Amino acid sequence: MPLYRMVHSEFVPPGQTVNQDFYLEVLRRLREAVRLKRPALWESGDWWLHHDNATAHRALRVKQFLMKNGMALLPHPAYSPDLAPCDFFLFPRINKELKGWRFDDVEEVQKKSKEALKGIISQEYADCFEQWKFRLQRCIQAEGEYFEGDSFD
Repeated sequence: MPLYRMVHSEFVPPGQTVNQDFYLEVLRRLREAVRLKRPALWESGDWWLHHDNATAHRALRVKQFLMKNGMALLPHPAYSPDLAPCDFFLFPRINKELKGWRFDDVEEVQKKSKEALKGIISQEYADCFEQWKFRLQRCIQAEGEYFEGDSFD
């Protein structure tokens, strides 16, 4: 399967709680972005969503929305915070890019964050998802139990 580069980024407005209502709106915008930017994937339904076990992600209304709209969800094992690409790749990458900068306001942080995301080349995303597959395989081999380190003994 070819690698498609599509980054959908959103910032949570100040004072907004990420609850199921907010997350449902994010999912609606994500669906529309896939429909517009990757029509072939949209038509085939050959795309997946991987989110972690945050409370808003596990809400019944969110699960119903995903099922109703045919959005395939990859399961995220419990106690696996280092499995999400945002946690092991995107957030550290953005933090590295922003380290040492002083910002006047939230809008400037958001602008620089988006620039950092746009600066990531396709090969880096490919490497990220190879790492994600490796981490997922390790989680399967550990039968969902907690593990540390880069290799199995």
